[in-house]
Amino acid sequence: MPSCFMIMPYGRKPTQADPKFGPAEIDFNALWDRAYVPAIKALGYQPVRADQDTSALIVSEMLERIYFADLVLADMTIPNGNVYYEVGIRHASQKTGCVLLAADWSKQLFDVVQMRTVRYPLPEGEITPATAAAMQAAIKDPIKALADGISPMNQSIPGYPDEVDPRKAITMRGQLAEQAAFQTKIRSVRAAAEKDRMKRSLELIAAEGNPPASYSKALALLLLLRDCVDGKDDWSLMLDYICKLPERFLNEPEVQENRAFALAQVGNPIDAIAEIQTLIDFAGPTPERLGLMGGRYKRLADDATDDDDRQQRRSQAIDCYERGMRLDLNAYYCSSNLPRLYRARAEKGDESLAQDAVRSAIAACERARTLNLADEWLRPTLLAAAFDLGDPDKAEELAVQVIAEGQAKWKVSSVLRDLGDSLKHVDDAAKRARLSAVIDKIKGPASRASPASALAQPHR
Repeated sequence: MPSCFMIMPYGRKPTQADPKFGPAEIDFNALWDRAYVPAIKALGYQPVRADQDTSALIVSEMLERIYFADLVLADMTIPNGNVYYEVGIRHASQKTGCVLLAADWSKQLFDVVQMRTVRYPLPEGEITPATAAAMQAAIKDPIKALADGISPMNQSIPGYPDEVDPRKAITMRGQLAEQAAFQTKIRSVRAAAEKDRMKRSLELIAAEGNPPASYSKALALLLLLRDCVDGKDDWSLMLDYICKLPERFLNEPEVQENRAFALAQVGNPIDAIAEIQTLIDFAGPTPERLGLMGGRYKRLADDATDDDDRQQRRSQAIDCYERGMRLDLNAYYCSSNLPRLYRARAEKGDESLAQDAVRSAIAACERARTLNLADEWLRPTLLAAAFDLGDPDKAEELAVQVIAEGQAKWKVSSVLRDLGDSLKHVDDAAKRARLSAVIDKIKGPASRASPASALAQPHR
């Protein structure tokens, strides 16, 4: 019999799915035994997967099976790094014989979203006989139809791997050189004096044309524009730029996220929340999207004049941040915002929750730093955590690093708001004074007239 190598997680794994759409956990061993194995045998293949490998050469054996299997199936239901890596190997090593599958409620990552994927019903994670039967019925014919499908590498690069037209390589080198020149222009704007950055970014946009020729350029210019913002009018310029993008760019999640963020900055947080919720319904929840929505509810809570409205908005913010944190404990955006909200709510057990959230955020930051996955928010996040812990020594050390990084103005303003909120919950007068001085240092000379300590008394 020809062989079918199955790429999939094994054991019980969390799905990170919205509870309205999918189960919290899947028993992948049961999925394999009760659904995949019978379906693969019915198609005339010998089913094999890798979770029983114990050899020291497990990676070599895995690569051999991926390469030599007559058919490879890959379950993409959850964002599993090994699965994505192994699919890439098969796509690059064989012209045909790789079929992607996923539960009908799941959302895939990155460019895989654009690839043909066989969907199957999976209402629960325990894989009942009824679920297994429905899944087998859903996947057998599509697998047969797609088994001879051409891999993305062979589709995109004629002649791959041995007969690629050298002229294509020359053309691509030209495109790469053009992209490098464009990135040099972006870096030049970012390196300019702060007062000149917005003007120079608009000049670059005009020179490149709006819309730009490619999505990568459009996104790079959008992020450049965002980081040059210096006031409400500039957020309006950013929204104007987004509105002029073609529909194929407007529908990309990164553009929608930034549009929602800009809407909030010009005073439309309700519209921003609606846009983010629509994006979540369409493309699925992520820590970034739930964090964005939590931030909008947090701002509404800060601006509320009615106590009941303030409590409701705060609860909505907490719910969004908690959901985002549960999706991925390694993403520190959501967990870092929770301590101040718990302490402001001040219900029974909230201080313990605040401490847990601080520890989770710090652990996620340290992991990112160790694995070289850190972004520009790492040090500001650790700085906010130092304030949440009432640790002026650590805060003073991190403040120097945050200032040296030269963050965009809107990012500094966001950090300062969080530090001010944290300061309200520091009862020790000496620590509060030192932390207040850290805020003043980040603000710069203009802060001397109205020191942070005058605005942040201890919370009761």
